[in-house]
Amino acid sequence: MKSRLKIDYNAPYCLSFAILAMVVYVANTLSGGWALGHWFSIPGSASLGDWTTYPRLFLHVLGHGSAQHLFSNIIVFLLVGPMLEEMYGPTMLIVLSLITALITGLIMIFFFSGALAGASGIVFALIILSSFANAKSGTIPLTFVLISLIFLGGEVIRALSGVDQIAQFAHIAGGVLGGFAGFLIAKRVETPRW
Repeated sequence: MKSRLKIDYNAPYCLSFAILAMVVYVANTLSGGWALGHWFSIPGSASLGDWTTYPRLFLHVLGHGSAQHLFSNIIVFLLVGPMLEEMYGPTMLIVLSLITALITGLIMIFFFSGALAGASGIVFALIILSSFANAKSGTIPLTFVLISLIFLGGEVIRALSGVDQIAQFAHIAGGVLGGFAGFLIAKRVETPRW
């Protein structure tokens, strides 16, 4: 008797986030950019006196300005996220994502003009957090050091060169938050060494 293979919704938070981001992209395309401009981005000119600013502080991570922007974030999100969701649970990733969205949104309002949209900050948080996957208690993983130097160092250099500073600040903020999460809550399990 053959057993039937079933599709497993193995990473509920990551898969739901990816699906929502794709739905928002389609809605934005069908609305001629209205969805992104009114709900799924946070402008630097946003006023804390406007009630729509508050949901946008969190919703901007679901909005993406192009298919390339969306898919570059979602691919990395779906590569790294499910492993972290299995290790730490969906609640921890949701909290990290909400904190990242809030902090990057507030930084945008207080320090930049233009508008911020996309999950890049969350993706960078997950990339940095993933470097703690097999960390031993009382140690700093070399993977954390290297990933921080490569990803965050590159973003700092791009920010200082004046190229798209809005995106770089979100990447840097997300990476820093992922690093804090790694030091605060990453599982420190002893793994067998060669």
